[in-house]
Amino acid sequence: QVQLVESGGGLVQPGGSLRLSCAASGFTFSTYAMRWSRQAPGKEREWVATIHTDGTAFYADSMQGRFTISRDNAKNTVSLQMNILKPEDTAVYYCYVVISSLKYWGQGTQVTVSS
Repeated sequence: QVQLVESGGGLVQPGGSLRLSCAASGFTFSTYAMRWSRQAPGKEREWVATIHTDGTAFYADSMQGRFTISRDNAKNTVSLQMNILKPEDTAVYYCYVVISSLKYWGQGTQVTVSS
């Protein structure tokens, strides 16, 4: 079955960096676009970034220039490098994949940006 396991979250000061990773299994990773989403307390879940199978990446406006999504098809992992973090980036971050119109989510990893 499809499994997605995120890691790398934690507490970081404003202006700092974190790198999140998502290990995927149960599907042919290299043939699917991978995505990151996040959910802040009391807010709707929002899309963060997408990387397609050819490596083309897209970002939400507020993350453009600060976040970088990447993938390693040999290791079945997708990563999210987050720089210049702001308190408003505090959220649970999820990776997900859409297969046959179904969304499969990881369990999420908490990112807290605070001094």
